Amino acid sequence: MNVAVIIPAYNAADSLPALFERTIAVLPKENIFLVNDGSHDSTKQIGEKFGVQVISHTSNIGKGAALQTGFDAVLKKNFDAVITMDADLQHRPEDISRFIEMYARTKCDVIIGSRLQNKQGMPIHRVLSNTITTGLVRMRTGRAISDSQSGFRFITRNIIERITLSSTGFEAETEFLIKAALLGASFGSIPIETIYAGEKSNMTHLQTTVNFIKVLLKRY
Repeated sequence: MNVAVIIPAYNAADSLPALFERTIAVLPKENIFLVNDGSHDSTKQIGEKFGVQVISHTSNIGKGAALQTGFDAVLKKNFDAVITMDADLQHRPEDISRFIEMYARTKCDVIIGSRLQNKQGMPIHRVLSNTITTGLVRMRTGRAISDSQSGFRFITRNIIERITLSSTGFEAETEFLIKAALLGASFGSIPIETIYAGEKSNMTHLQTTVNFIKVLLKRY
């Protein structure tokens, strides 16, 4: 398969060199799309140094907007699917091949890297919040979705072509799952390692929760 990787990034200069080195070991650098979401550090310059595709927002709009920008860019080229991953090294680039292998076996439209199948290393408050939100998304979609809050996902071109995100923040990842389910997408998951190393979160937790509820209750 011809697979692209989309990496939304905001002030991620510290983690990007290692992330790019490891990702380029798996896929050609031309397949890697860095969406620089209005960073104030050297995020953009690091992407250019490694020769990946760099798209920049002039200001910080949000993860959902960065994902949509990445999807739009990928659809202009001949890719069969995308893998979305975070910029902070919480997702192992070495797992990219596992997503592709699972797709070859199952042909699932959306494959989620699930941390809830192996919770070791995940802070207890993250376990609780992810379990609750995943349960609510399952109820909303009627699908056995695993770890709805994981941003490490494989998505086929057919699904990306038919979804446009209206949410600009972290809640867009929930919106995507709901819209994909409404389209009749098939879902799968692979267990991934839970990696937390004290990274600074860009989430505003109260606002993120409010936005999640709004997306969950919205009619599409």
